[in-house]
Amino acid sequence: MSRLQAEHLYKVFGRRPEDAVRKLEAGASRDELRADGTTAAVIDASIEVDEGQIFVVMGLSGSGKSTLLRMLNGLLEPTAGTVRIDGQDLTSLSDKELRKVRSEKISMVFQHFALFPHRSVLENAAYGLEVQGVPRAERTRRATEALELTGLKGWEKSWPDELSGGMQQRVGLARALATDADLLLMDESFSALDPLIRRDMQDQLLELQKTLKKTIVFITHDLNEAMRLGDKIAVMRDGQIVQIGSAEDILVRPANDYVASFIQDVDRSRVLTAGAVMAEVGTVLGSTTPDGGKLGTAAEFRAAAPATVDVDTPLVELFAPCSASSVPVAVTDAKGALVGAVSAERLLAVLGEPAEQDATPALPAQPLVKTSAEAHGDNEPEDKVIAGA
Repeated sequence: MSRLQAEHLYKVFGRRPEDAVRKLEAGASRDELRADGTTAAVIDASIEVDEGQIFVVMGLSGSGKSTLLRMLNGLLEPTAGTVRIDGQDLTSLSDKELRKVRSEKISMVFQHFALFPHRSVLENAAYGLEVQGVPRAERTRRATEALELTGLKGWEKSWPDELSGGMQQRVGLARALATDADLLLMDESFSALDPLIRRDMQDQLLELQKTLKKTIVFITHDLNEAMRLGDKIAVMRDGQIVQIGSAEDILVRPANDYVASFIQDVDRSRVLTAGAVMAEVGTVLGSTTPDGGKLGTAAEFRAAAPATVDVDTPLVELFAPCSASSVPVAVTDAKGALVGAVSAERLLAVLGEPAEQDATPALPAQPLVKTSAEAHGDNEPEDKVIAGA
């Protein structure tokens, strides 16, 4: 079931933005509008985020991803298009109704933590609940539980400046979780952290998601982060979404030259899974093991396989068992049923094949610089939305 839908979103900054949308719909380019003093930050963007899904929006600075995020929670009003949360059209709400939705249904985690230095860790985690008018005892209980979930039990009375960067970001995440909002928006939330802490926060988010099953829109410019976190990924360029798909879709079938250049340095062995490359079990049956035994049945194959893995196992974990035996690795589904096999030959072939580019034409090359519109989005005061965080 879709929790969030955005349809044909446009955001244009400058004079006569509605006229600019009509020009874009008629085929005008972003450069043509810029010559008239108008900046198209987001152009005809449509996304659909299912309940419990981590939807990653990836792109370089100036691609429009932060502007898109700010339209999803109503901080920026779309020039055209609609945003719906659980079927409710945010673009048709009054300011009061929109603030209520943001307070109750949407939480945000920022890049720069956005903690109040004069409030304790517990008070920071409880702030969104305080704005909602939740009684003190209840908000203390919920904030304490959220801090425990994020690994900060025992730090409730500390001040933000006593915490490391990673711990401060955990407070921001706890504040978002304490409100129990349906939708969690994360705007480059880990990009200010050191690499090791960043990976630790990614691990934390994935572990929390197993239990909480939040609906998350995560903004990043880091491809590896997108591939690691995203159930589905949207790649943006120059205000447009150029491809939406799973990490495997984007890695194996990039939509155009731009996406292909983005993914060329990705470690495929850590993104692709056994389920994505496995052969049918029937291809193994009838073969002979090194000691002369016959793999006549699925049970015999499974017994002789050097390892049995599930469909979501990364290929990097298949190197050792594939190198230990000429019998393929057995692959099972979530219920433990045998569904496929991965041989050493298949593993090496997949890792060596070039990406299969879709027929979609590449967009014209543009300078990779930050537009004034994207800067506008990045500089949106965080205190406007901290109450709903």
